[in-house]
Amino acid sequence: MASAAIRRVAAIGAGTIGASWVAVFLARGLTVAASDPAPGAEKFLRGFVAAAWPSLARLAPLPDEPPWAALSFHAEPEAALAGAEFVQESAPEREDLKRVLLTRLDAALDPSVVVASSSSGLLMSRVQSACRHPERCLIGHPFNPPHLVPLVEIVGGDKTAPWAIERALRFYAAIDKAPIHIRREVRGHVANRLQAALWREAVHLVAEGVASVADIDTAISAGPGLRWALMGPHLTFHLAGGTGGIAHFLDQFAGPMADWWQDLGDPVLTPELRERLAAGIADEAADRDIAQLEARRDRFLVDLLAMKAKMDT
Repeated sequence: MASAAIRRVAAIGAGTIGASWVAVFLARGLTVAASDPAPGAEKFLRGFVAAAWPSLARLAPLPDEPPWAALSFHAEPEAALAGAEFVQESAPEREDLKRVLLTRLDAALDPSVVVASSSSGLLMSRVQSACRHPERCLIGHPFNPPHLVPLVEIVGGDKTAPWAIERALRFYAAIDKAPIHIRREVRGHVANRLQAALWREAVHLVAEGVASVADIDTAISAGPGLRWALMGPHLTFHLAGGTGGIAHFLDQFAGPMADWWQDLGDPVLTPELRERLAAGIADEAADRDIAQLEARRDRFLVDLLAMKAKMDT
């Protein structure tokens, strides 16, 4: 259930990420005021929430229709901020735009209200620099699609106060997300850097002709990716060490693993390599378009999340 201290949320930015956040907030019984200046933004938002609702309803008991009375839409962000107890900003990923927008939000809010940015890689220290109350500004980065994937990365800037971090951690946990606190700012935060490291090697293997795009994807989805859905790389290798755990694993494999690190690639995304990647994806996707692939992904995510929830209980 949502935190009793936070019942009204402002969602600033209602594109794909912002709309997904709105679906989460409504499903957790919160009142949401959304804002986005783009033409047709309200229509897109309501359509997205309606489409996401059946998946959310498979994970928890919900009414047949989204609680539309709990959602309001506003062209200007200041109108959406009225009475807000938490702000989730999901504007386009541009530092200059977010710096101006957060300054505008900061000027209109009580200093006690946390402003969380969905930024996937920007540094909050730079984004919060012009705010009067930078201590309440932080990164609250979800993973796509936010209405299904639980992870939220919380990162403070140089001027972010500990109370804001704690309040964000409590809020996200209360709406059934899985928040983690990243203690030091790095570009891309944590999960995206891990994704980037894996994809860099995947691209290198394609470039070197080691395997096809589809086979590399299968190497993850039918291999370690299955384990990673339950536990991360450290705990996975702890189990790989048998009864000796991570200590035995390191004794046996630290040397070879370090040798592999030295041999990992550093590919350049040349036009030719881009074409090879695109052609490989076309072969792998076959006749399935983006909408079909997204629907398949979301059905799998819902089933996986339901199974994990059953295991936890």
